[in-house]
Amino acid sequence: MEKQKIVISADLGHSLAEAIAECQPDRLFALADETTARLCLPLAGKCEAMREAGVITIPPTDSNKTLEQLAHVWAELGRLGATRHSLLVNIGGGMVTDLGGFAASTFKRGINYINIPTTLLAMVDASVGGKTGINFGGLKNEVGVFNNASCVILDTEFLRTMDTENMLSGYAEMLKHGLISDEPTWAGLLAFDIERPDLDRLRGMVAASVAVKERIVEQDPTERGLRKALNLGHTAGHAFESLALSRRPVLHGYAVAYGLVCELYLSATKTGFPTDKMRQTVAFINEHYGKMPITCDDYPALLELMKHDKKNTAGSINFTLLGGIGDIRINQTATKEEIYEALDFYREG
Repeated sequence: MEKQKIVISADLGHSLAEAIAECQPDRLFALADETTARLCLPLAGKCEAMREAGVITIPPTDSNKTLEQLAHVWAELGRLGATRHSLLVNIGGGMVTDLGGFAASTFKRGINYINIPTTLLAMVDASVGGKTGINFGGLKNEVGVFNNASCVILDTEFLRTMDTENMLSGYAEMLKHGLISDEPTWAGLLAFDIERPDLDRLRGMVAASVAVKERIVEQDPTERGLRKALNLGHTAGHAFESLALSRRPVLHGYAVAYGLVCELYLSATKTGFPTDKMRQTVAFINEHYGKMPITCDDYPALLELMKHDKKNTAGSINFTLLGGIGDIRINQTATKEEIYEALDFYREG
């Protein structure tokens, strides 16, 4: 895949106009969920070209990242006259950028798309790196393709109206980036007041977080090796998230935070991650994210969900662990007993 263009924007209308002009589309379309269509699409409307765009809307929340909604987007693109030379602008959180990217990547064998992430989570994670997809068969992101957006435009002005819960969801991915990066970045993230954020300072932190992901994705665009570093917290986290779908759904970043607790415990017991840094990080997570209520009876279901993780090989559950901050250990395995111990630590720690 070609390197993805990422623009940290202070003027959305200007940045979007430039990105559209570079694609030279014959027709322009916008995809938003019902919330971002109301709150965020008008900001994109400052770009004159967007005033003529065909607008496609889907229901909000990750529970709608489905084959049914994907088919709806395909059908609307067809009904509104999209061709292979058209452009789709995805405006929303990770659900919109994931589903919209997949729709664009497959409609007429692929049309260009631009991502405008409107949540912190989408800015630092979902919209960067070329992963697209939908949930399927009760599993997160089970079907999708790797395909970069023509451009990703990051404008932190969208964060001014974001609630604390969604800010924290995105911040969990930033915390992960800090853990796989370096000690000053990690320490700065633990010290930042994310519940009363200084948005000017956060803009710089978002840029730094995106740069961590960019560096890794550039070296391994299709997740054959190093890119697995980005899966820290996600093997256990996706299991929490999938289990929650059948109960009370949790935001992706919250599930990642819970997964980080388990996988930092495994890192401390298996790969030598410093116990004091594990406990500092876990204390931050417990304070801000609480816990998803699980019991020992849930362990078999969580283990089974981990077995479906796309990183697994030859039937072994595959974890990304750490030997220290920035010391990444991919392709680590753990026994059933070790995983159950980590879940005990999550519940009791």
